[in-house]
Amino acid sequence: MKKIFLPLPLLLMVFISTAQPLTSSNLPIIIINTNGQAIVDDPKITADMGIIYNGAGVRNNVTDPFNHYNGKIGIEIRGQSSQQFPMKPYGIELRDNTGSSQEKVLFGLPKESDWVLYAPYTDKTLMRNFLAYTMSREMGHWAANCRYVEVIVNGDYKGIYVFMEKIKRGSGRVNIAKMAATDISGDAVTGGYIFSLDKQPDGWFSSYVAPGSTNGNKRRFSYVYPKLENIVQQQKDYIKSYVDSFENALAGPQFQDPVSGVRKFADIPSFIDYFIVDEVSRNVDGYRLSSYFYKDRNSKNSKIVAGPVWDYDLAFRNADYCDGSKLTGWAYEFNTVCPGDGAGLVPFWWNSFMKDTAFKSGLRCRWKQLRSTTLNETHFNTLIDSVFNLVNEARQRHFQRWPVLGQYVWPNAQPIPTTYEGEISSLKAWISARLQWIDANIPNSGACYDYHYPANIKESVIISLYPNPFQGNCTISVQSRVLQAVSINIFDVAGRKVYGGRHNLSVGFNTVSIPSGQWGAGVYFFSFETPAGEKFIRKGVKQ
Repeated sequence: MKKIFLPLPLLLMVFISTAQPLTSSNLPIIIINTNGQAIVDDPKITADMGIIYNGAGVRNNVTDPFNHYNGKIGIEIRGQSSQQFPMKPYGIELRDNTGSSQEKVLFGLPKESDWVLYAPYTDKTLMRNFLAYTMSREMGHWAANCRYVEVIVNGDYKGIYVFMEKIKRGSGRVNIAKMAATDISGDAVTGGYIFSLDKQPDGWFSSYVAPGSTNGNKRRFSYVYPKLENIVQQQKDYIKSYVDSFENALAGPQFQDPVSGVRKFADIPSFIDYFIVDEVSRNVDGYRLSSYFYKDRNSKNSKIVAGPVWDYDLAFRNADYCDGSKLTGWAYEFNTVCPGDGAGLVPFWWNSFMKDTAFKSGLRCRWKQLRSTTLNETHFNTLIDSVFNLVNEARQRHFQRWPVLGQYVWPNAQPIPTTYEGEISSLKAWISARLQWIDANIPNSGACYDYHYPANIKESVIISLYPNPFQGNCTISVQSRVLQAVSINIFDVAGRKVYGGRHNLSVGFNTVSIPSGQWGAGVYFFSFETPAGEKFIRKGVKQ
C-alpha cells in the first residue's frame, strides 16, 4: 500500500484536532495551520491547508490523508460588519511553494485560486446566502456556488463554514473580457468591468443625490475589476462615462425610449431578476451595499448587467432595523424608512425603473413565470430541507462551539427561535408569507413586453436543474431564445441511458419534469442537444 507523508505542521494539526468535538463528518473537513501567525484583515498571511474529502456520501475522518488539497494558502479575515463576530469569515488564495497563486478545482467547482470561507454566525439557519445564490443561478445567472464544510484552525474547531466562490472575473465566474493596462482605446477599452456599491468605496461619484437623502448623499462606486491598483486612467474615464450615460438616460424624460433611453445602456432582464432576488429576500442591504454590476466589451455585450448577487446573511427576516424583517413593503424603498443611514442609500435607479411601464409589465410577467418553478414555496422548502438534512449532524457540533441559538446576535429580529428546528420553521413561514405579499402587490398593469433573452448569452438555451441534489423527480428549467425542440438524454455513471426524450420549447421559460423517482442514489449526467447542434452537459445528484 502506498504511504502518504504529510507536512509536519499539517500532521500535527490532525492529532491536535482529535481533541476537538470533530472526529469525523459527512461534510468535507478543512484543517488550517498558520504556524503561530495571527490571521489579520489584510494582508494575507501564508499558512498550510489540508482538505479531507472522500467523495459524496463517504464519511471524512480527521485522521484521513489530506486527499483533496494539501498545500500552501494565503489567508485573511474578510467581510465588513461580520468581522465583529467571534466566528471570523476568511478569504483564501491557493498558493504554490514559491508563494505564487495557483488554480485548483475544488469540490467540483471551476478551477480558481481565490475562495471564500463564509462564517454563518449571525445566520442561525446557516443557509440564507445559499438560498439567494441558488435563486439567482436558477434564473440563469452566475452566482457563487456553495459547499458546506467543517473547519479547524490551529487545532480549534471553528464549526460549519460555507466554502464558496468569490466574485471575480474569469471563465468560470463573471465571464467577461480580460483587461490589460494597454486596453485604452477602441473596443478594448469598453470592457470588461465589474463595479459595485458598497462600504469603503474607492471609485467615482454619481451625479445624482440618493432619493430622500437628508444630507445630499451621492453614492460612490467601487472598482472591482480591474482593481484600483490595476486600472489605468483611460479605463477609469471610460467606465465612469458609461455609467454616467446610463444614469443620465434613466433620469431623463425619455428614459423609456427603447432606442435612446435606459435600454441603450442596461440589460433590463438582469435588473428585473436582481430586483426579484432582493425583494423575495427583503434584503436590508439590497441595492445599496454589496451590490455588483458588470459590463463586457462592446463587441460581446455593450450593456450593464445587474449582478452577481452577493451577501444575503441579513436577508430573509434577519435584520431588526430599517424594516429589515417585515413581511410587507418593498426593499427598494429603504430610503423612505432610513433616510439618514450612514452606510449608504439606495440610488435613484429603482424608483425610476418602477415608473417604467415596460419594466413593470416585464417584472410582472417574469414573476409569474418564476412562481411555478424557482419561486414556488414547495421548491423553497425542498432547498431548505436539503440543507437541514445535510448539516443535521454537524450543526450539533457547530452550535456547541457557538451557543447562539435562542440568543440575540446583532441584528437578529424578534422573536428569536430557541432551536435550530425553530429557525427553519420561521424561515419557511416567512418566505411563504413574503411570496404571497409580493403576489398581491406586484404591479399588475400592461401587457407582457416582448421576451428579452439575456444579451450576454450566446447559446440558444439556458439550462438549470432543480432541486440539485434531488430526491424524487427532477425538474429541468430551460430558457430558450427561439422556438425549438431539444433532445434530452440522461446517463448514470456507468454510461447506461436512464432517460431519453425530445421536448418542444417555447420562446422564454420552459419546465421539463423528469420521472426520476425510481432511480437509485448517485450521479447522473444530463445531455442536451438543440437542432442547431449545440450540446450541453449538466450533472445531477440523486439522493
